[in-house]
Amino acid sequence: MKKITTLAAAWILGLMFLNGGLNKFLEYMPMPEQMNPEMQKDFAAFVEISWLMPLVGIGEILGGLLLLFPRFRALGAIVSFPILIGINAFCASVEPSGLALAIPLLLMDLYILITDREKIKPLF
Repeated sequence: MKKITTLAAAWILGLMFLNGGLNKFLEYMPMPEQMNPEMQKDFAAFVEISWLMPLVGIGEILGGLLLLFPRFRALGAIVSFPILIGINAFCASVEPSGLALAIPLLLMDLYILITDREKIKPLF
């Protein structure tokens, strides 16, 4: 059961990250038409820093791809973790309704890290 749960969490998280990262470059998902003013201000700041979104997109694509392969799953969870912390911090401070998706994604990543703790133990 643990193997199936880990596989499902890794694939859900990996595909979400892959989709989000590819969208940063291909822009196939439209931005919401109605955003609160604070969120608009934050997105304008993100766009102003020209290297930030491509960097996050590359991190999301890399983390998502690594999560899809069992051999590299722990590394993918490590790469994805700081991005998920940023997503959760943004949602908590600007758009609390986003926490309904952000928190489960963070919990999936933590589950993968805990499951593969023997692989990442040498890092600590």
